[in-house]
Amino acid sequence: MRSEKELILATKPFAHEIRWKSWWHLFSTGVVLGGAYFGIFWPTSPLWVKLVCSVLAGLTIARMFIIYHDHQHKAILQNSRFAEVVMTLWGLFILAPTSIWKRSHDHHHKHNSKLYTSSIGSYPIVTREKYLSMSRGERAVYNFTRHPLTIAFGYIFVFIYGMCVRSFMNNREKHWDSLLALILHVVMGTAIVYWLGWTAFWLGFIAPALISLGLGAYLFYAQHNFPTATFADKDGWSYVNAALGSSSYMRMNPVMHWFTGNIGYHHIHHLNARVPFYRLPEAYRAIPELQQAKTTSLMPADIVRCLRLKVWDPDLGRMISRREMAL
Repeated sequence: MRSEKELILATKPFAHEIRWKSWWHLFSTGVVLGGAYFGIFWPTSPLWVKLVCSVLAGLTIARMFIIYHDHQHKAILQNSRFAEVVMTLWGLFILAPTSIWKRSHDHHHKHNSKLYTSSIGSYPIVTREKYLSMSRGERAVYNFTRHPLTIAFGYIFVFIYGMCVRSFMNNREKHWDSLLALILHVVMGTAIVYWLGWTAFWLGFIAPALISLGLGAYLFYAQHNFPTATFADKDGWSYVNAALGSSSYMRMNPVMHWFTGNIGYHHIHHLNARVPFYRLPEAYRAIPELQQAKTTSLMPADIVRCLRLKVWDPDLGRMISRREMAL
């Protein structure tokens, strides 16, 4: 087994983008998304075509989110003014403006799975003892944040409220772009209703947002809140252990790997965030230690297992459900 330093160094050859591939992935994803919107908004499209294109748009937005995410990590398309403009606009479009996304997500990478400080840019996690000492109101907030419906409606609770409303209210000067994202969102929705009607609004605006941002919220949750995930306090924490011990490899079919931009290789991403999303499978195949990752999947049984987890039990060395807390 390689040391922690050697393992990080082993990922460095993959932490270099292939420039034409970065542009190709951005362009091709944009074409697919544009085609989906065309199918939704074209007046003579049959309803079943609009429905299929609505789902396609939602899934493709999730993929474009990963491209945006990699750009913010400086993994792809740096030193391009055009890419900077496109990604800044995309951040506004998906209600994850650059100021709050970069600050919160960088914090998440630096403190992943660290008890008490990992909740910024991530879902909160407390120990069993801490949970039992909380007031009724504190428990209600904690449980609501981690509730399956809150995650499923990530469009509302994670992105509209968490990313935009809350960040703007907390620091209006630093996060003025959060207000801009909300304004643009309302303007786009209103314009679609006015010019194209309510069917276009629900299938071309609301449904894709619910699909993409709900999927994104769940992926972000499940890839750090799965049955074998481990957490540590400040003294027992290390960067590599956090990457490999509390970041999963999510098994998916090739189609879902495409739509999710290979974010299922999350343990590798946390080991080295500069590895472009399209090189994560390459790193996985080349480094044997990365093939021993802790896993989860999008199968219903695995989803239920992840969503049941509520708090960290240091005595058992694993996360437990509310039912287990009552025992």
